[in-house]
Amino acid sequence: MNLESILKEHRVLLQGHFLLTSGLHSEYYFEKFRILESPELTTLFCRELVKKLGTDYDWVIGPTTGGVIIAFEVARQTGRLAGFSEKGKDGRVIGRGFAIEGKRVLVVDDVLTTGKSIRETKAAVLAKSGIIAGVGVLIDRSVDPPDFNYQAVYQTSVENYPPDRCPLCKKGVPLTRRGGKGV
Repeated sequence: MNLESILKEHRVLLQGHFLLTSGLHSEYYFEKFRILESPELTTLFCRELVKKLGTDYDWVIGPTTGGVIIAFEVARQTGRLAGFSEKGKDGRVIGRGFAIEGKRVLVVDDVLTTGKSIRETKAAVLAKSGIIAGVGVLIDRSVDPPDFNYQAVYQTSVENYPPDRCPLCKKGVPLTRRGGKGV
């Protein structure tokens, strides 16, 4: 199975000149919601994630927003419980009565760029006395490896540029903003 072809065919992997929410520019953009809008694609990618991670955990937790869907589908496929971390006033929290204390927790997310939401979710799991059993992502687009171990279904290194050092700007390639609410 050629995952890159699938990503391109379903308009997940886009090529152009993109303004990222971080303010950086990139030649590539991953429109993760093209996966998440399709139950068939979400099932396929989560099945591949389960193959990499196994089933030695009690809970699957993902950060809001996209990670929630991934957590639910991995939990559904493995017969585990699903939950999520959400932003609180002092970082991410595991709330809503998710009883993960002393339980093995798999942390999942849709796209890994910097690892911030995964680090915050791991901290929230540990703060609630959960045990980190592993970390998995559907797409890893990071340039610098994060400071934690993880498995990815699709992995490619995508360079991001500050606007003043962007080679695409210098070539005059039109800039596109994607992602966020209403786009």
